Amino acid sequence: MFGTIDSWLIWNLTGGAAGGTLHGCDECLADHVDEPQDIGLGRGDFRRIGDPERNLADDLPSAGFFGDFQFENVSIPIASVLGDQQAALFGQTCFSPGEAKNTYGTGCFLLMNTGTEPVQSNNGMLTTVAFKVGNEEAVYCLEGSVAIAGSLVQWMRDNLKLIQSSDQIESLAREVPDNGDVYIVPAFSGLFALYWRSDARGLIAGSTRFSNRGHIARAVLEATAYQTYEVVEAMKRDSGVGLKTLKVDGGMTVNELLMQFQSDILNKPLVRPMIRETTALGAAYAAGLTIGYWQSLNELRDKWTVERTWNPEMGSRTRFKVCCPMEKSCENEL
Repeated sequence: MFGTIDSWLIWNLTGGAAGGTLHGCDECLADHVDEPQDIGLGRGDFRRIGDPERNLADDLPSAGFFGDFQFENVSIPIASVLGDQQAALFGQTCFSPGEAKNTYGTGCFLLMNTGTEPVQSNNGMLTTVAFKVGNEEAVYCLEGSVAIAGSLVQWMRDNLKLIQSSDQIESLAREVPDNGDVYIVPAFSGLFALYWRSDARGLIAGSTRFSNRGHIARAVLEATAYQTYEVVEAMKRDSGVGLKTLKVDGGMTVNELLMQFQSDILNKPLVRPMIRETTALGAAYAAGLTIGYWQSLNELRDKWTVERTWNPEMGSRTRFKVCCPMEKSCENEL
């Protein structure tokens, strides 16, 4: 039997070796392949491995019925299965093309809904299935993964010993008005999107006798924002859809300085939801749709509530100076 960790869990929950009734996983897990022409067919990767078709996990909707789990003589339906980041996208109610979310955790994972047709990336993004609700058409997304985000703060705490706890980085970064021309490229394990260079290594650039630990702290936070900026710009080039709002979640969203700087250089609002555990929320939303607890995606939109919004405050000339050496398109703003 060949599948994913999810198909193994489903198989065991529905009886396992003693009589498992379902060997399956949802489409966003089955279809995470490199070639967009394979997406939607399912099993693109599996065929390359050459596993017999009959041994492969079945492709099922993300919000769909996966069988029953028998617990103390009670049948509990398994009503949703999604990949981690796709669940967060669903939990952020990014149901329409152009809507996107970014999870600021150990790394950053930005997904943008591109609608019912897969968009092939020419800029280092991954094309994958976002979700599928029942018998409706599958929805696709572009995904950009950043390897080092929150873990850069941990590195500053554990390796450099410049702070004692992660939450101290914001107050330290606020001791200086800007980064003092200090920049950090956190390629500790290579670079993910949009470069995919496993041989890249990290660097700290621009430091002088003027530089202090506050500048380094600010550069640590800004490194996450710059990497997100690059992913957003790459998705815009791929999809032709400009981002209107970026929905955010994850541990780093408590950092007000980072969130404001991110909004400033993107020149877009950032929205943090009331419920920040959006991965679990997305799985619950999908299950609720399956069993009829909620009736539609619009009803889920109504349930989703905003806790905090950051609006851009940086002037266009400052933004050009800060971020546009990377992007010539910013000249249009002046």
